[in-house]
Amino acid sequence: MSAMERPSGQQPTTYDSAFMKACRREPVPHTPVWFMRQAGRSLPEYLKAREGIPMLESCTRPELVAEITLQPVRRHKVDAAIYYSDIVVPLKAIGLDLDIKPGVGPVVADPVRTRADLARLRDLTPEDVSYVTEAIGLLTAELGATPLIGFAGAPFTLASYLIEGGPSRTYERTKAMMYGDPDLWSDLLDRLAAITGAFLKVQIEAGASAVQLFDSWAGALAPKDYRGYVMPASAKVFETVAPYGVPRLHFGVGTGELLGLMGEAGADVVGVDWRVPLDEAVRRIGPGKALQGNLDPTVLFAPTEVVETKAREVLDAAAGLEGHVFNLGHGVMPSTDPDSLTRLVDYVHTRTAR
Repeated sequence: MSAMERPSGQQPTTYDSAFMKACRREPVPHTPVWFMRQAGRSLPEYLKAREGIPMLESCTRPELVAEITLQPVRRHKVDAAIYYSDIVVPLKAIGLDLDIKPGVGPVVADPVRTRADLARLRDLTPEDVSYVTEAIGLLTAELGATPLIGFAGAPFTLASYLIEGGPSRTYERTKAMMYGDPDLWSDLLDRLAAITGAFLKVQIEAGASAVQLFDSWAGALAPKDYRGYVMPASAKVFETVAPYGVPRLHFGVGTGELLGLMGEAGADVVGVDWRVPLDEAVRRIGPGKALQGNLDPTVLFAPTEVVETKAREVLDAAAGLEGHVFNLGHGVMPSTDPDSLTRLVDYVHTRTAR
């Protein structure tokens, strides 16, 4: 089945939404909008709902996941919901000892650095993440015609956390394995691609209309290294979900030099951060892909008229694209005024109404 056909289980109303049409590079009634990290820390209702509940635990409570995912849809009237989760959820689900420390990020108790460590990365089964299936069932019943985007971290980004033991600025241990033990590196990424693909399949089978693969740290790589060491694993993830016929989105930070390769890996929609204008991005990516992005998240701290001017620049740069999904060039920052996001959605909808 091609990504242009409607999967048999998907509701026609969702399939025909502005977001899904843009992903398929079809004419839209208005440019669709959603925001990375729209569900979460910038919303007071999120902070209230999650009060006293650790991050990873919150991802395993179906009713809470559904509520948090729905909050920005209700508030901002965005064109798509993004499933509330974290990139390390599937790793936690298969039994790895890790946690998300406030102000730090994912921290792994026993980093993966030897071939023997690969044995800990067993296959992910739907039973491991039954709460995901339950949460998405709740969500699709509430969302109606609004599509739900599934969510997963890409193999390179997951590998970097596992090898470093937590966040890194230099990725020295990660690159040391990549360059110094390419066979172990390849086997590690292959294992992570299988886990990630299985995690996305669970989400699609439960009702997700599209999936986004976040390669948060791929911008640390040179194009030659990305192509040789990383792209095959990302391609495997996209190939795993290809038979479902849902749009596949791909995003990384600082990946201006990798945009063409990220599309080549199998994405239908390539996310662009704020560093590369969309009209330049399309030249790097080539035809046949929709683009997503790419307002600088910090612009939202400026006065409304400045936000609208900058948003108009993004829309103007996207004017010649076959398909465009308006988004930020990275996630919503924690101290962002939620009202600025609501106003931005309304501005884009109004300005682009066909």
